[in-house]
Amino acid sequence: MIDPWFLLLALKMATAAAVVVGCSLLAERSGPMIAAMIATLPISIGPVYIFLALDHDAAFIAQGALGSMSANLANAALCLVYIPLAQRFGTLVCLGAAVLAWLAVLFLLRVLEPSFAVLLITTVVVYGCLHGLFRHYRAARPKHQPSRPWYLIPMRAGFVATLAAVVTTLSAQVGPVWSGALAALPVVLTSMIAMLQPRIGGPAMAAVLANSALPLIGFGMAIGSVYLAAVPLGSALALTLGLAISLAWNLGLMRLSRGGR
Repeated sequence: MIDPWFLLLALKMATAAAVVVGCSLLAERSGPMIAAMIATLPISIGPVYIFLALDHDAAFIAQGALGSMSANLANAALCLVYIPLAQRFGTLVCLGAAVLAWLAVLFLLRVLEPSFAVLLITTVVVYGCLHGLFRHYRAARPKHQPSRPWYLIPMRAGFVATLAAVVTTLSAQVGPVWSGALAALPVVLTSMIAMLQPRIGGPAMAAVLANSALPLIGFGMAIGSVYLAAVPLGSALALTLGLAISLAWNLGLMRLSRGGR
């Protein structure tokens, strides 16, 4: 007889993979702004947090949110390194340098252990500045509609499923903060770089990340709401609130963008 634990783990992996792959395919069919809006929704972190909430109490989820806020702030380093490099270099160089920058900033933040208020304020200020800094990169488009290699969907699904399995399995050993940081690994952004840059070119892929600065503010606020609400309201309501904030923020940005045009 199959162990129920393995059945539950398989269900977690399949659910996380299905959510991310579905949203990623939608992102590929849209322009850079819409793709950035989709990529910055909690489509990979959300399922992982649901599984963590099934295994741990609300205090664990709240502390995990601090780790996720640090990981989200580290995305600024990923974008800051990747976007200029993508104008000139290939996928391997750009992605490798961007991931190393993300890891360096994440470990620095975990050493410094900034407070919730510092993380939130820094997120707003940093991404607000990056939005202005990236303005010249935001309009690039691919020269042609790319075809999709047969291995794209299975590879992305496997990546996300593995993340869900690793985080939920190791959460008791690594503790809440690192569980939250691992849950917020930039799975969607890095997988999009790996799959799309060879097909649409570096400038077009960089445009997606350049458009993600303001959405990542909303992502940070959504995670922050989980930190504030998990203990008083419970994990389920806190995660629902975080999802609502992320959706409302990105929809508001889309409305403002259309109004500006």
